[in-house]
Amino acid sequence: MALKDTLLRIFTWWNGQTMSLALYTARSGNFVGSDDHGNKYYRAQGALIDRSVGSERRWVVYNGYADASKVPPGWRGWLCHNVELPPSEEAYTPREWQKPHVENMTGTADAYRPKGSQLSWGARPAATGDYVPWNPGE
Repeated sequence: MALKDTLLRIFTWWNGQTMSLALYTARSGNFVGSDDHGNKYYRAQGALIDRSVGSERRWVVYNGYADASKVPPGWRGWLCHNVELPPSEEAYTPREWQKPHVENMTGTADAYRPKGSQLSWGARPAATGDYVPWNPGE
């Protein structure tokens, strides 16, 4: 690992896992599975540390930038203790109307910008002249 990568892991939390999380994962973590985005999911071994997190501690190590919208719904339910079985251990087949999970693109170049938006590409359509402002006297 290069010096730059080491310093980034020590001083930043948004670029993957920090050094302290890497040490905690190596010491106490059981690998449970990974998703299509490359995120890795772990559960803690041994005794409870904090009763407010449920019967076991669960966490995700993001692949790249730490963004919670990168976690698919099945893994989100497992992380929040809504389901006991992680998606890697269950045979789930999505319905034909379900789309694949996509992270939130707000604030990026891939964000949705409808026609007529000030942030969309191209020329804005001309006003049609059919707008009539509200007048409180009428």
